[in-house]
This record gives sequence, C-alpha cells and structure tokens, in this order.
Amino acid sequence: MKDLTHFVNGQHTAGTSGRFADVYNPALGEVQARVPLASKAEVDAAIAAAAEAQPGWAATNPQRRARVLMEFVRLLNRDMDKLAEALSSEHGKTLPDAKGDVQRGLEVIEFCIGAPHLLKGEFTDSAGPGIDMYSMRQPLGVVAGITPFNFPAMIPMWKMGPALACGNAFILKPSERDPSVPLMLAELLQEAGLPDGVLQVVNGDKEAVDAILDNPAIQAIGFVGSTPIAEYIYGRGCSNGKRVQCFGGAKNHMIVMPDADMDQAADALVGAGYGAAGERCMAISVAVPVGEETADRLIEKLVPRIEKLKVGPYTAGNDVDYGPVVTAEAKARVLGLIDKGVAEGAELVLDGRNFSLQGYEKGFFVGPTLFDRVTTDMEIYRTEIFGPVLSTVRAKTYEEALGHAMDHEYGNGTAIFTRDGDTARDFASRINIGMVGINVPIPVPLAYHTFGGWKKSGFGDLNQHGPDAFRFYTRTKTVTARWPSGLKEGGEFHFKQMD
Repeated sequence: MKDLTHFVNGQHTAGTSGRFADVYNPALGEVQARVPLASKAEVDAAIAAAAEAQPGWAATNPQRRARVLMEFVRLLNRDMDKLAEALSSEHGKTLPDAKGDVQRGLEVIEFCIGAPHLLKGEFTDSAGPGIDMYSMRQPLGVVAGITPFNFPAMIPMWKMGPALACGNAFILKPSERDPSVPLMLAELLQEAGLPDGVLQVVNGDKEAVDAILDNPAIQAIGFVGSTPIAEYIYGRGCSNGKRVQCFGGAKNHMIVMPDADMDQAADALVGAGYGAAGERCMAISVAVPVGEETADRLIEKLVPRIEKLKVGPYTAGNDVDYGPVVTAEAKARVLGLIDKGVAEGAELVLDGRNFSLQGYEKGFFVGPTLFDRVTTDMEIYRTEIFGPVLSTVRAKTYEEALGHAMDHEYGNGTAIFTRDGDTARDFASRINIGMVGINVPIPVPLAYHTFGGWKKSGFGDLNQHGPDAFRFYTRTKTVTARWPSGLKEGGEFHFKQMD
C-alpha cells in the first residue's frame, strides 16, 4: 500500500500528525493508499513558509509569472495520460471523463497566461490641476483553496491558476478521498519553474480546514463542496476578516418544452444525468417535461437509452459510460435516497439498486435509476443525491416548470430545450439561477467567462475563473499624484552623480 505525502517548500513531505485516511480504488472497493492528515501545526508551518516565499513571487513581473503557467500547460499536455490514470483509479471516472477534468482546468490556466493584460490598472490624466490618478491591482498575499473530490484536477487549477498569476502564494487543501492528482499538479508547477513555497499542498480533514480558516496570514479562501460546509466556511472565514467565495450544492432542472427535439433532449439528459455517476455539481438531476404528452414521449425515449448504459471500471475501455461512486458511504447514501423515493410514492421506472458487476462485487457501483411522477415535496427532489439518479417532475405549463426551478433553494445551473426563441429568451431573462443552458444541458462557462451559482449554491460576491477570479485574488490600490509644473531652467548634458 502506498503512503502519500504533503507537498511543502517544493518537495514531498511526510506527515507528522500520525493520522491517516484511506484512499480507495472505488471500482474494487479496496484501499490502495494512505494519505496523511495534517495537524494545525503542520498547516501553520506550511502557511508561514508560503508567506516567506510570496513577496519574491509578487515582485516577479506578471509576464514572467505567465511564462511559468505557459510551461505548466505544456507539462499538463505531456502528462495527460498519467494524470487521467491516477484520477480514475482514485475517483472512479472513466478515462475520457478524467481527461476532460484535466482539460477544463488546463483551459483556465491558459486564460491566466493573459495575466499581464488582466492585471492592468486604470489611469486618469489631469484629474485636477497637475494631478494624475491611477490604480494598481496587487496580490493579497497568502490565499487558500479547499477543493472537492469530484473534480480533483479541474477545481484545484480553477483556484490556484488565477491566484498564482496574480502574485499570491497558494495553500491547497484537496479532498482526502483522491489526493494524488493535486500532488502531481504541484510537481508539474515546480518543474515549470514555480519557486519553492509559493504552492503548498496540505492534505487533511476538518482540523486542517479550521487551521486555514483561523490563520491570520490567510487573506482569502475559495471553497467548492456541499452547501452545509460552504455555509460553515463562509461564516467562519468572513468572521475572521478573510475574503471568501464558497460554492455549494445543486439541484439542476432541465425543462423540456413540447416543441423540443425529443431525441436531442433525451440524449442530453442521459449524458448530463448519469455522466461521472452523477457526481457533478452541474449534473442534471431533474427533468421537467411540460405537458403529459411531452412527459410520456420523453420517458419513452429515455428508457432504452438508459438501459443501454455501460457501467464499469475505467479499465474496461473508453466505451464505459460511467463508473462507481467515490466511497461505500456515498453508495449507501444514494441507495437510501432511492429507497426514500419509492417509500414516498415516486414511480421507479428503472431501478439501479441491485446492480452488480462480475469481478467487482465490492466496488461502489450504483446502476442507472430513473424516477417518474416525482413531486416537489419528496426528499429525492429537495436533496442533492449526487449519484446516477434522474427524477422526472411533470409540469402542466411552462410557468409551472419555470416556478419549480425558481422556487428550489439551489440555483447552480439549469437548462431549457426548445425550438422557440421567445420561450428561450424569456427563460434566460427570468430564471434566478447562475448558469443557464439553452439546448445545452451542462452550461459550464468557458474559462474566459465566470462560473458561479445563485441562492444556496453560491456564497460571496465574485465567481470562479474568468475576470472575477482576478478581482477576487487582488486588491485595488488607487494613487493620486501631483508633480511640480514648469520646465527646469537650463539643460543637463551629463549623468548626475549620486549623492
């Protein structure tokens, strides 16, 4: 069994707390590694070292910082297969999905290469008699990211890329469930030329999180995870005077209008609902067909597609549609919620509870599950299941369908499938949700726009990646300058000697 490490001051560092967490291969249900869980003292030491390294990195001009990120991109492409293999073995994603995880993080790093432009300030000539005014964007200092298990490559890069480009030092506390890829990213950044101590990876649990929240050297924190933990981190971080952005849970609705291309809608729902075993904050977990006829046609299209899904380990080939959920606890939770849906009276069209794969009986697999005639008072509707479960809520009208999405406590992403431009435009304008897809089931913005949910899916004023990230990881300094006017008498034809 492999013992993992932290990554501090440019090198792998063994844990000293004596506490460890097991890292599983979810397909086999077997422990494959141990990861150390940092003590408060270990976290504080890593932060202190980052604080020492940060001024030198901040003094490095933005173009040179960008060149480190350029080399990092090259190394990511070089090691794509290696990163995907490590990611799949700990998370359970298929290899194509794991490569997509890396790629969407890589694209944010590519955007951050534009830091010299994105960090430019503003200038006003002659704001008053002989007075000029200008602003500068400067790094915060030491900042931190607390990232989830479901995207162990993408979300760390969404956090560290902009933070490092802005001249900050960065403390990464990744998920202890799949920590190998974050450690590999740190190695690649070191190889790309990042100075020692500017990026520290500290593995841990709540003790490490609280150490980050309470350390006065940490100026800002970014978090992605469940809403209860997002609320905790946001509240405690803000009360400690830190800048905090937290992204929580989701319950993403996809409205299907009667005029939609039903084959296109069904294909979209299957991919968005069951991809990555439903362990995506942008997964579509609720289909809302408008009208009984629309609902019947949609279910008719969905069932054969879902029945054909290939569930298995990532080693079974690139035609596997999705793999296991991440832990035995995650599997038990998903199965319990399916039981709850049945008990509450939802119609179980396809039941994935008894799914078993020969040779992988101990794996954390859940078969694809489809509910119909779900109502908004049911727990499977209110709760983020985070598994391969799709619920269908039938709406009589467009207004009723719109209301379901708008009234839900989560507001991360949503989509509508329709051929009618007026309906699509009305939906995009009125919906109180942060990311909207029109005939696009998973509307994750590209790197040069920002990612963020509303309501209980997002806490804080600024979103992830895009221009908002550069605002979040810098503070603005404004300078008002007056210089004596008039020309000096005479000319000087030699260098003035220093006094």
